[in-house]
Amino acid sequence: MALISERTLQRPLYIFDLPTELLYSLRLKTQSAAESDAIDDLSLPQDLPSIESTQEQTENSKTAATSCALCGLSFADLLEQRSHVRSDLHGYNIKQKLRGKKPVTENEFERLVGQLDESISGSDTSDSEEDDETAKSKDSTLTALLKRQAKITDADAEDAPTSKRTKGAGNAPMVWFTSPKLPSNTSLGVYKSIFSTIEQEEKDHLVETIQKKQLVAKAPQAIQKQKPVDNEDGGVPLPKQTIPSYSSTAGPHYFLCMIGGGHFAGMLVSLTPKLTKKSGIEDRSASVIAHKTFHRYTTRRKQGGSQSSNDNSKGNAHSAGASIRRYNEAALEQEVRDLLAEWKPWIDTAELIFVRATGTANRRTLFGPYDGQVLNQKDDRLRGFPFNTRRATQSELMRAFVELTRVKVNVVDEAALARQAEEAAVAKAKAEAAVNAKSESAPKPNKPSKADEEAALHTTQLQGLIRRSKAPGMISYLQSNKLSADFRFFPVEQNHHAPTPLHLAASSNSAPCVSSLLVKARADPTVKNDDGKSPFEIAGDRTTRDAFRLARSALGEAYCDWGAAGVPAALSQQEADVRAARDKETQAAEEAFEKQRRAAEIERIRREDAEKRFQAQEKKFGKGHTLVDKGKMTAEETRMEQARGMTDEMRMRLEREKRARAAEERMKRLQGK
Repeated sequence: MALISERTLQRPLYIFDLPTELLYSLRLKTQSAAESDAIDDLSLPQDLPSIESTQEQTENSKTAATSCALCGLSFADLLEQRSHVRSDLHGYNIKQKLRGKKPVTENEFERLVGQLDESISGSDTSDSEEDDETAKSKDSTLTALLKRQAKITDADAEDAPTSKRTKGAGNAPMVWFTSPKLPSNTSLGVYKSIFSTIEQEEKDHLVETIQKKQLVAKAPQAIQKQKPVDNEDGGVPLPKQTIPSYSSTAGPHYFLCMIGGGHFAGMLVSLTPKLTKKSGIEDRSASVIAHKTFHRYTTRRKQGGSQSSNDNSKGNAHSAGASIRRYNEAALEQEVRDLLAEWKPWIDTAELIFVRATGTANRRTLFGPYDGQVLNQKDDRLRGFPFNTRRATQSELMRAFVELTRVKVNVVDEAALARQAEEAAVAKAKAEAAVNAKSESAPKPNKPSKADEEAALHTTQLQGLIRRSKAPGMISYLQSNKLSADFRFFPVEQNHHAPTPLHLAASSNSAPCVSSLLVKARADPTVKNDDGKSPFEIAGDRTTRDAFRLARSALGEAYCDWGAAGVPAALSQQEADVRAARDKETQAAEEAFEKQRRAAEIERIRREDAEKRFQAQEKKFGKGHTLVDKGKMTAEETRMEQARGMTDEMRMRLEREKRARAAEERMKRLQGK
């Protein structure tokens, strides 16, 4: 039997206009039960309101506000009802409803939970921990229960004949077909959502269903449609005659719409393909009956969420933007409902309705309830898009329609997959063996002894005190814990540069700690670190080095071998004070010289600027004629004249000098000079 050419498979295959040679050779591909989870039902709309949210919207009485129609329970107050909504029973019944099964009662649910091997309801937690553990325990209960039921369903499905398996056995979004005219590794996939609920249940007749749905392509003039008008102004009323007048003989068509974030897009598209010509070759394209898009500013910028959601959670905001968004939400809702009412004859006769509505407000816009409601969330034709969608636009609707109706060609190299699976299994086994061997051969780390733990604690405390120059606290800690001044920090390998408190105090330039360790704690300055250096040799500044010399003077030459410690000649306190006074005088003289230099520089800059200014005025008005009298200018005019003609760098220098002089004057006034 001749195979279908690769050229046929390379061009887009439209599900409602398949090549004859392929159409009558299709066969349903058998799938294993392991390919699905048996939890969700994709034939139900994915983006439609949940059962409980719809009940809360439609029931406004006091009794309905404190009851759950899904579980058939009533509650004394609102808090008890909220607790029930977060319970495992309510979550399980939602899953049951999505599967098309009846909800269970409290006794039946307790019996199901009791059959689990372990308790996962979270009832063992204390009252104070109950709120924190609610979400975790809920997930645990539902996950375990649903997984157990899924295993039972999979086992039953494997034992039962293929023809007896129900639609709820899996959640795969696509159904796959093969053909004798296709290579053995090639499959054709079609989205389940393009079939009605009855057609999905009759899975063995899907091939016949596809054959019955075939449509003959028509020329453009043969399709009754008007050139679509795409208007996104969002504020102009819908023009009249946006779609052709409805005819009872209209061909099969879909209605698609998306709404979210203030954007709405709707489209009526015929399933009969339209014949077109590209480069002289006939081609088929989608025939759009009508489409319309709206956009309104309804989303709170930089914060997200609609204005109505924010009002419901926090109360009405009173800003101008909030008022505009409320008005736009009402206007968008009215525009969408007017459009749905105008398209009602076409929507009522559509084979399927695909809707994406995010958020409670958007679902309420489409599904109401309201007078003249067009869309009904219980409609069997209603579908969600079984793939991710982007912003609601006409191009996105067209992309979604093409994605829904295009046949997917999947080519699988089964030999390569088997080879990869075998290689992955071998690699996994080798990795597990290596891990086991390593865990057995690797020596376990020795547990630190009590003495090591105490040494690590003393190290942390002493290093913190020394780095903050807390000399009294350091001495007190050594005395209270009966530690030597030459205590070795632990671990030794991490403190090779400063192994003792005296080394650390010297390297940290902490002169008070050096003096206290030598004079009061009697530390040994001759101890060397791993680099062979004494504490004095790693001191960072003169003040710290002077502390060693002062200690040598106070302790005497007989205290230790000061030469081995690298400490120079002793320095008495009187000599240190004289040198400090001399350094202070030298610093004061340098500051006075710098002050005079700055004043002279400012004066020079001022004279040069004044000379340039007067020269420029004389050049402009003549010698002896100037517009500004130097002696009669105000302070502001003087500053402006001084800064005129200066570069940016000169102005900055001038301002710094002025601020410095002002600061000096303030200091003199504070000192009473």
